[in-house]
Amino acid sequence: MGKALGMVEYKTVSTGILAADLILKTAQVNIIEAQTVCPGKYIVVFEGEISGVKACVEAASVKYPGELIDTFLLGNPHEGIFPAIYGTAEIKDRRALGVLETFDAAAIFVAADLAAKTAEVELVEIRVARGMCGKSYMYLTGEVAAVEAAIAKAKDAVGENGMYLDSSVIASPDEELWNTIL
Repeated sequence: MGKALGMVEYKTVSTGILAADLILKTAQVNIIEAQTVCPGKYIVVFEGEISGVKACVEAASVKYPGELIDTFLLGNPHEGIFPAIYGTAEIKDRRALGVLETFDAAAIFVAADLAAKTAEVELVEIRVARGMCGKSYMYLTGEVAAVEAAIAKAKDAVGENGMYLDSSVIASPDEELWNTIL
């Protein structure tokens, strides 16, 4: 089995913590993030083998459906996802900058994975619902055409569920802007 990334998002902190405990007791997974996000929601992001992550998403969804906001399961996520989540992506070649913003936490992971698999781009950062009233965003970089294609594909995908908020592509960002966001 391959690697997978999963997430559950709850309306309340107490249910989110219950779900995190259930997830850890359901299968051998590693929690990447388990925390309160704006506006008082709770997310649990975890990784492991596909079968284990799938079992955890299903268990948490079935056990606490009343407080559940959203979930996702990404099988074989793009390798750039993890450094972008942790904020450890090393961007050596700063080119065009793409920004995509979503209304919720789950949509940004799906958008980032799809964008990175669509075109030759590097994920810079994935910011999940902290200090933004539950919204999330990602930065990516690459050649202008690649960034435009990646953003367009991600926009279409999250737009199908009504989670797309906004996006932009800057062909040649000022060096000071790069220094500010990195």
